Amino acid sequence: MATETQPHAAQIWETFRESPFAVKVMLAGVFINRIGGFLNIFLVLFLTAQGYSATKATLALGVYGAGQVVGTFIGGVLADRLGARNATVVSMAGTAVLTASLLYLPNYALLLAAAALVGVVSQIYRPASATLLSELTPDDRQIMMFAMYRFGLNVGSTAAPLIGYALYHLDDQQYTLLFWGEALIALGYAILALIALPPKVRRTVDPQAPAEPEAKGSYLDVLRDGRYVLYLIATFIGVAVYVQYLSTLPLDVEAAGLAIFWYTFAVSLNGAIVIAFELLVTKVSQQWPMRVTIALAYGLIAAGVAFYALPLSAAVIIVGTLIWTLGEILGGPATFAYAAMAGPPHLKGRYVGSFQVMFGVGSAVGPVLGGLLFTHIGHSVWLVVALAEVVGLGFVLASVRDPRRPVAADAGDPTAPPAAATDSATTEPPGTAQPVSSSTPVNAEPG
Repeated sequence: MATETQPHAAQIWETFRESPFAVKVMLAGVFINRIGGFLNIFLVLFLTAQGYSATKATLALGVYGAGQVVGTFIGGVLADRLGARNATVVSMAGTAVLTASLLYLPNYALLLAAAALVGVVSQIYRPASATLLSELTPDDRQIMMFAMYRFGLNVGSTAAPLIGYALYHLDDQQYTLLFWGEALIALGYAILALIALPPKVRRTVDPQAPAEPEAKGSYLDVLRDGRYVLYLIATFIGVAVYVQYLSTLPLDVEAAGLAIFWYTFAVSLNGAIVIAFELLVTKVSQQWPMRVTIALAYGLIAAGVAFYALPLSAAVIIVGTLIWTLGEILGGPATFAYAAMAGPPHLKGRYVGSFQVMFGVGSAVGPVLGGLLFTHIGHSVWLVVALAEVVGLGFVLASVRDPRRPVAADAGDPTAPPAAATDSATTEPPGTAQPVSSSTPVNAEPG
């Protein structure tokens, strides 16, 4: 058993070891799926090697990205209707078939359609995986579990280009081994999910009682939750600001005449810190009220990008990056966990799906908006995006409450989602008072 003197790393391992087998499989599956994510990296190169123009190749990549947003939206529905296991199997099996088919399609129109479909199908598993992790994890461990989820995503994303590059060269700079490798990884994940993941989780008020008829719902029910809509707006703003380091920062570095080394060093530093320290920091921050944790993340990201507004130098780039990276590792897991805990159980997949849709839209729109702003106001862009992040912080403060225990102050708010159950296998119907369990943090914030 973990003690107060036991190293944080050992406590994290204890949390993973004590998790249900299905949770371990899902976390491993997230990593496996991510390391197979070669397509978005090599799709443009593959199409240009086939003789298509750069314009057609980049259009296919854009269609693929748009398909990913649609797939996340659909995944939220399928996670609720089919259950996480079935949605994951459909997603990964479909990805395997469609990815391999890209090698053999005879014309651009079919390639474009296949790229769109791969984008859709490949993302269906994401709401499903997050939904299942939330369903099988006690409330007091949700944030740590989503830290592990993010760890798998980050490590897999870091390894994917290296593995893809190795397969490309093993195949004498051809793409057959690369695409078939991704297809087989996806198929392996589908088989693993089918064998190891549980069927659709059914929740009852009393574990001894039979399951009640399943409540119906749609994305319209999510939109009726006014607080959560504010959280989705905050998510869009936060992600749009966050991605500026990938789009606007290199433009500013080039305009300032600095060596590109300092930009690439800062990006690498961010990735290394997130992978090395996010789990350790989460071991502490998971005890804090979620509103405080997420608000601190937004505040630190605002401070980090505002720091870039100083006369740009290597020191400014590195210090600014360190500031907002601290915000990322503090609030990233809580931000993901809140989406899975904020709504009623029968809408969990849609709550997660809507969050991931806004995440994807922010990632797509943010670079465009940042580029336009930089074109018009130059280096002052950082003050504008920092102000936008402060606006997002306001939406966080207005929307986030701690869902790890019932909040009496919200009882009369028709837009407030019911509190998450303290037991991952049971829940009370919306509006029913729930006792505070021993797993509920005593410092959970008031509503």
